[in-house]
Amino acid sequence: MNQVLWSDFIDPILLSLKVAVVSSIFVLLLGGCCAWWMSRKAFRGKIFLETSILLPLVLPPTVVGFILLIILGKRSWFGQAMTYLFDQSIIFTWGAAVIASIVVAFPLVYQTMKVGFASMDTKLEDAARSMGASEWQVLRYITIPLAWRSVAAAYILGFARGLGEFGATLMIAGNIPHKTQTLPTAIYLAVESGNQTLAWCWVATITIISFALLLIVNRRGKD
Repeated sequence: MNQVLWSDFIDPILLSLKVAVVSSIFVLLLGGCCAWWMSRKAFRGKIFLETSILLPLVLPPTVVGFILLIILGKRSWFGQAMTYLFDQSIIFTWGAAVIASIVVAFPLVYQTMKVGFASMDTKLEDAARSMGASEWQVLRYITIPLAWRSVAAAYILGFARGLGEFGATLMIAGNIPHKTQTLPTAIYLAVESGNQTLAWCWVATITIISFALLLIVNRRGKD
């Protein structure tokens, strides 16, 4: 039986939680804005734009990771700009794991929030505008309170998706212990190295966290 060191066990958990928290906040803001705009606007080519938004949901994570690797790599203008500004590449950092989580979680968050916004009675928003409310006031006092269940569910699902991201993260962040090693990549390495005890500990941890998150979503859906 392999011995489990506390530092080896806790570091991937803490990093995964940090990545999930940061990425879920960003993806909630980006997905919320996009979902609100897409649910309220009609324009030519909308179906193609929405298909592109949802594409990471069905693409293999390794494909998403490869595309991100090309976009963020040192040869791209974005990668060169990041290297110039921060004196290092974003590839193989925990920031790359955040970006991967945002990209793969975005379609899920977007779709969840869009359904919530589309199910609202827009007459309430129009009434608020007719009384002189700004778009920000309508969003803050009418739209979000009425769609709060969808917003909460979207955040939790985005958090869970970011927590469990593996393929794209491995491609652009790597699996560097104590630096970029998240729970899914740590489990992969533990299984590859034959450390079943440590793998089981991580599997149990991520299973409990994911179960709790889904339980919260289901309970909110029934409230």
